[in-house]
Amino acid sequence: MIRRIAIGIVVLFALMVATIPFVTVNYTTSYPVGIYYNLYRDAHKGDLVAFCPPDNEIFQEALERGYLAEGFCPQGYGFLIKKILAAKKDEVEFTPDGIFVNGVLIENTAPKLVDSKCRPMPNVAGKYTLGENEVLLLSDYNPWSFDARYFGILDRTVIMHPIKPLVTW
Repeated sequence: MIRRIAIGIVVLFALMVATIPFVTVNYTTSYPVGIYYNLYRDAHKGDLVAFCPPDNEIFQEALERGYLAEGFCPQGYGFLIKKILAAKKDEVEFTPDGIFVNGVLIENTAPKLVDSKCRPMPNVAGKYTLGENEVLLLSDYNPWSFDARYFGILDRTVIMHPIKPLVTW
């Protein structure tokens, strides 16, 4: 009996290790918690993506405040999952009511002035036309997500790969 359990554990561990390159585990609330499979293709507008945050003051503070976890991205950041809601040539406007893309308000994007511990949040404002390699990475799922409403527009080189939900809860 113990031998069967040990073999089962070894097989389970081997399966987990073998699937690591093919799946991304989301444990944050920006999108449903669960297992997502990696799509090994270029990311496009509308795709859900895993990305490594760039190293700047906003992301350093986000790590210190616990908005993102430590992980294997450069500078020790954990990856984030967001949706590409605007890309090349799209017009993006950051307002107190939320983020508009080509004149359409994106749901759940009104910025919060303070976080859950009453600390002031970074503020992005203005109107931008996205360049060739720029993307707007947002959660249209969770109104409390740490996303572009606080860190702005990013270069698409931060994107690791697009993902699709496999099992979520």
